[in-house]
Amino acid sequence: MNAQKQDIVRVTQTLLDAISCKDFDTYTRLCDTSMTCFEPEALGNLIEGIEFHRFYFDGNRKNQVHTTMLNPNVHIIGEDAACVAYVKLTQFLDRNGEAHTRQSQESRVWSKKQGRWVCVHVHRSTQPSTNTTVSEF
Repeated sequence: MNAQKQDIVRVTQTLLDAISCKDFDTYTRLCDTSMTCFEPEALGNLIEGIEFHRFYFDGNRKNQVHTTMLNPNVHIIGEDAACVAYVKLTQFLDRNGEAHTRQSQESRVWSKKQGRWVCVHVHRSTQPSTNTTVSEF
């Protein structure tokens, strides 16, 4: 095996070791901040950046929930109104400490009142599931 291939194997193993040891500092050193990924935890969505992964590294995560907004699409309706639609991924731990991810599709309607934006409507759709729910953590 040539030196370049050996370097790739070495750095890959170092990355895998960092994941196993929950060493987020090493992980971030070895990953580009704008890294993209498709993986089971992302439920078929393209993840950009490494913050999504931080959840899996944090040692004391009991009752911790992390949400990621994907592909926001904003419609400006006027100076005082807007609508945003996006996919929301929610990462959480079940009672056994195992990490899970749930997905929902959401849209929110915003209105500017007295100089600040307030949400005036939300719609959320989720996939029916018999798996663990967020309320079980």
